[in-house]
Amino acid sequence: IRDEENGYNKNLFCIPKHYEEDLERVFIPHGLILDRTERLARDIMQDMGNHHIVALCVLKGGYKFFADLLDHIKALNQNGDKSVPITVDFVRIKSYC
Repeated sequence: IRDEENGYNKNLFCIPKHYEEDLERVFIPHGLILDRTERLARDIMQDMGNHHIVALCVLKGGYKFFADLLDHIKALNQNGDKSVPITVDFVRIKSYC
């Protein structure tokens, strides 16, 4: 996405009522995020070959993306011609200021 990107008019999307006044535009539609997540899963499967995948999720913010990414990887594992073992773990990180 270019820096000068104006995004999409919020009227093109179903926005929950409690967010309508807080939003001006939508910069990245959910469908585009899902498409890129699926593409990332394909790239991971291709790059890893038959190597074991260790997936590590940083909690408190990354769990939804992590779950979507793992769903795509699992679908590729089930529907593809190869199956790669996956280990999943979680880590909680605290930032210090």
